[in-house]
Amino acid sequence: MSDCIFCRIIAGEIPSQKVYEDEKMIAIKDVAPAAPVHVLLLPKQHYDNIMTADPELVKYMLGKVETLATQLGVKEKGFRIVINTGKEGGQSVNHLHIHLIGGKELGWPPC
Repeated sequence: MSDCIFCRIIAGEIPSQKVYEDEKMIAIKDVAPAAPVHVLLLPKQHYDNIMTADPELVKYMLGKVETLATQLGVKEKGFRIVINTGKEGGQSVNHLHIHLIGGKELGWPPC
């Protein structure tokens, strides 16, 4: 989708700080991090949100969390995974993305 910022990042049209890439997804540093570690896991195929995504792809992406948490140094102390869906759910970009957030103690509730 030409108007989707994440599709443009995936296509290399907009620069990003990649921390991981394979044939199905990329992980990039968030430009407005909520914690010292804040990366976004993006499927290379466009899906508006988790409700429209291929469940096997979501499973695949979640399967990469341990590798990324280890690589980013948050596996042992803890981290948070967030998937915002829809406007009221806090989704600001209509392209499925998974936040991996850590590197500090995170409060609850998150809002």
